[in-house]
Amino acid sequence: MASSIPLNTNVELGVVPTHIKFVGGLVPDENGRLPRGDDGELVVVAEMAKLTAASPVKIQSAQVTAFPGVDAGDTDDLMKGLRALDLEVHIIMMVGGADPMNPADEDAVVEMLVAGIEVAKKYGITQIASTSIEEWLKPGATPKTGADFDAAVAQNVKAHCRAAREADIANSSVETWHIEFLRKGEFQTFNSIAKCWEFVKAANIEYGSKLFKIMVDAAHCGDSELNIPENEALIAQVAEAGEMGMFHASSKTTRGCLSTDDGWIGALLAAAAKTGKLEYVFVELFHHEDDALQGLRDLDPGHGIDTRDGRTYTETVIDGVVEVTHRLNNLVKRGILKN
Repeated sequence: MASSIPLNTNVELGVVPTHIKFVGGLVPDENGRLPRGDDGELVVVAEMAKLTAASPVKIQSAQVTAFPGVDAGDTDDLMKGLRALDLEVHIIMMVGGADPMNPADEDAVVEMLVAGIEVAKKYGITQIASTSIEEWLKPGATPKTGADFDAAVAQNVKAHCRAAREADIANSSVETWHIEFLRKGEFQTFNSIAKCWEFVKAANIEYGSKLFKIMVDAAHCGDSELNIPENEALIAQVAEAGEMGMFHASSKTTRGCLSTDDGWIGALLAAAAKTGKLEYVFVELFHHEDDALQGLRDLDPGHGIDTRDGRTYTETVIDGVVEVTHRLNNLVKRGILKN
């Protein structure tokens, strides 16, 4: 490490290692085994080791995917491997093949969510997240509005609160469940802060505490129908209600180098910092040739653009970590974020 850049705030800075690809990096095989390199090391752990060794900023955490049915030994190796790198571990619970808005799929959705929560409980994880309020890129899906939207919110509340109670979150290590909405097209209905908040508000009322919070992902905000000022205003309102969660520094459309986001990360990160409620920030890039994301490239060819400008993905992520660190440090200097 040629130089060291301090992070001058107690905001936790981490990485979501999606740049290693879902296929070949994150997704388990048919036997539930996670991808490993030729040396036998888990691909996720090997990449986080490279990042932590090369970054001039201390990377404090990793937010990793948790798929149902992963081999218990591999999950153990994942957790131990990341913690050996002095990383806090957070998980994103993956739900697929079922529609959370459909009462007929409730049992399947709850089963997958409970499986993820049980992983968090086993390893003492405090922060869990999921994109579990709608089925990703569902063929033929159309936006739900009016009474249909209200029904979708109600069914999501029922499923998520049921999962939280069946897994006994109240008596576990889990403190917060961060709900991520996705861009328009990936999700047809819950594709903005405003729409996601309708679920989070209702779920917290039903559950009886502020367990659920909204993940503010700059990329999804940028690709929603709301402009920057509208998102800034909503961030302030959500935080005031105690329902703002972690922040993803990720570029709209390309999901690549943070230089391609046209100002969204800077604006929304500052808005989140102004609330005084910002606790977790993650840098997240996606690989432009990931086989698992062909559907996203079909939705928007911009997702398939190589934004590395001659760098490796590891180097591009490190550049993102450095950029976000400078942003956070300068928010401190300007009195917007606490030291």
